[in-house]
Amino acid sequence: MPVILPVKGISPGFGKNIYIAPNATVVGDVVMGDDCSVWFNTVVRGDVNSIRIGNKVNIQDGAIIHCTYQKAKTVIGNNVSIGHHAIVHGCTVQDNVLIGMGSIIMDGADIGSNSIIAAGAVVLENTKVEQGAIYAGIPARKIKDIPKELIHGEIERIANNYIQYADWFRGQ
Repeated sequence: MPVILPVKGISPGFGKNIYIAPNATVVGDVVMGDDCSVWFNTVVRGDVNSIRIGNKVNIQDGAIIHCTYQKAKTVIGNNVSIGHHAIVHGCTVQDNVLIGMGSIIMDGADIGSNSIIAAGAVVLENTKVEQGAIYAGIPARKIKDIPKELIHGEIERIANNYIQYADWFRGQ
């Protein structure tokens, strides 16, 4: 059974067609849209500030979504995939974004739409990631613009696949 808890009287809110893995944790001021999934060993912790998650977002195994007390909330747009063991902290992630495995997005960062953060990248505080670009490295820097086929082929494909994967588990 997932851990879903209120904090200071505020409980998480969920849209339709949600899957939360049995050992995932979602607490506090978290609002999640439709067709989202929160996978194994993931923590979405809205205890010190708010977390807003759009539609068709998958938060993969071991990822951490958090924020900073009285400073930085976390906002995640629609059609976003957050890779295994990524940390998304006190930042904004626009629509149609792929956050790679093991990457770290720090407070105040703004990840533009149609972008990819490469696996293992570290996006420093207050970094503005351009729309339609791939950022990689430590600290993350723009590598190149994303070809349109990657936006539709990779970003949308992964988000759609996770809706299918969630269906496999939801029926059990």
